Amino acid sequence: MARVFDVIEYFDETGQEMVHRIPESGSGDFRIGSQLIVRESQAAVFFRDGKALDTFGAGRHTLTTANVPLLVDLIGKAFSGQTPFKAEVYFVNLREFLDLKWGTPEPITLPDKELGMVRLRAFGQFAMQITDPQLFVNKIVGTQGIYRNSQIENYLRGVIVSRMTDVLGESKASLLDLPALYDELSGVIKARLADDFRALGITLKALFINNISPTEETAKAIDERAAMGAIGDMQKYLQFKAARAMGDAATAGGEAGSLTGAGVGLGAGVGIGAAMAGAISDALRAGREGQAAGAAAAAAPTVKCPNCGNMVPAGSKFCNVCGQKLVTESKCPNCGVDVPPGSKFCPNCGQKLA
Repeated sequence: MARVFDVIEYFDETGQEMVHRIPESGSGDFRIGSQLIVRESQAAVFFRDGKALDTFGAGRHTLTTANVPLLVDLIGKAFSGQTPFKAEVYFVNLREFLDLKWGTPEPITLPDKELGMVRLRAFGQFAMQITDPQLFVNKIVGTQGIYRNSQIENYLRGVIVSRMTDVLGESKASLLDLPALYDELSGVIKARLADDFRALGITLKALFINNISPTEETAKAIDERAAMGAIGDMQKYLQFKAARAMGDAATAGGEAGSLTGAGVGLGAGVGIGAAMAGAISDALRAGREGQAAGAAAAAAPTVKCPNCGNMVPAGSKFCNVCGQKLVTESKCPNCGVDVPPGSKFCPNCGQKLA
């Protein structure tokens, strides 16, 4: 059975409730002549059949056929001022709500010009005020069917995250650049959200981004990339990784449960480590020997083949390309000293050679 109300009022001791419904479930019977008490920073909206109708501001109101015409018209004129009408009253809090939180319930995936693809979480806060209580009740209660704070805040967070995702995608900024762009991104997101909130009867007063951070997987990829960049040399990086794996294997083997197990594990770890160390040492030695051989070959003196022009190691008797016989030595006609092939002057006496 519906409850009959002669006095309708609500006092929120916390000041944090956005909207409060009377009665909390079902419809109430409100008599013509009942007293409606609306406090400062409140508005009372009568709601019936899924639609917000008559709205009252702060003060004491006596309900009459004159000041609730839309409600009375739905049920016909009241008889002798005693006929009740069925409705719900929503007391809407018109104060500013500060320090409301928003955040991504799940990581969002975005392209990144530096890292390729990243998964991010974002958190922040916003401030709002209900400026059109009747529109607010129509949209939030009538359309969404919600009126509790937690439900309303969750709905608004979803709108914020949707717009924030769009803005981040359009910015094409790298995750590494985002910390320097929080203020700019906050301003753009707030501007995008203004119309969305206004359509709900709400004015968005402020919006801030507090943090945009990568997921654990993305953070690990960033750390790996930073390590490679710091090392610079891929070969050295792979050697470093191999050496670390060797140490991990030895440590894991050495931490076996029993002394016997520890000895076996340590021996296995040392054996693996020794093998890896030997392989790395062989690779480094081969690399050094190859480099030395290349340097020696590059430093060896050469002479030009008079037939094909190919550069031939000094002292060769024949060209290794065309087979031309090469003059291996000659003597200075003045002092008799051996002169290297191709010389134009004697290195001993300076005699010009033919």
